[in-house]
Amino acid sequence: MPQHMCVVNVRQGRPRGFTLIELLVVIAIIAILAAILFPVFAQARERARQTVCVANSRQLALANHMYAQDWNETYLPSTNYAAPTSEPTRIWPGMLAPYVKNTGIFLCPSAVNAGYAADWSLRGIAPIGYNTRAGYDPDGLEAPTSVASMAVVDEPARTVLMADTASGPNSLKYRGYVFDPMNGLVNPTDVRLSTPLIADIDLVAGSPLRPSQLKPVYARHFADGSNRGLASLIFADGHAKSYSAASILAQDRGANLIWRFR
Repeated sequence: MPQHMCVVNVRQGRPRGFTLIELLVVIAIIAILAAILFPVFAQARERARQTVCVANSRQLALANHMYAQDWNETYLPSTNYAAPTSEPTRIWPGMLAPYVKNTGIFLCPSAVNAGYAADWSLRGIAPIGYNTRAGYDPDGLEAPTSVASMAVVDEPARTVLMADTASGPNSLKYRGYVFDPMNGLVNPTDVRLSTPLIADIDLVAGSPLRPSQLKPVYARHFADGSNRGLASLIFADGHAKSYSAASILAQDRGANLIWRFR
């Protein structure tokens, strides 16, 4: 074979690298795919977190009913103001702890700055709050003067006992272990439907209001700042369900739920 033919064959068999334009095209395609897929992955991750949050809520509801069976058909007090601040049983997580297997069910995976509120000093970090209308204060200053009997709840399937709440340190005015339906929008025709403060943004952060004027529900799941975010709610009959902040704020034109049950 002629020598020049061998040279041509060697050159034809040598691998050719990508040109700059081809590399830029590949990078652009990867960037487009990432822009499309990352939101999908984020949605799937938040859906999984919400599922865990609702499952934890159901466990808390079951534990609450176990407590009620042991305490003459009365609901767990959200706050027992008769107990000193040094006692874990002053707040509901401390009272409910003997009825649960682990403290992880008191948490929501989507919550930040959150933890198990073991006592009064840690009450702000709880990401799931209890209705203040279930509280007990013998002096009647902060809550009703009696514990909440199951008999006072006429429509347990519509009555909200627990919900997602904003969590953080007490020093920044967080009170995540409770929410207060006395602080929000009053319903003009049925006071039971009056809602607590609620949004899919953290209403405590930077608020000029006092802690006692806050205690909001936080619709943290899929939050986008337009109140389409969802809050996991636990009802007096034991079931758990998620509602958007917008639906809850619409009251009888939306979720139509009972928040002030006494």
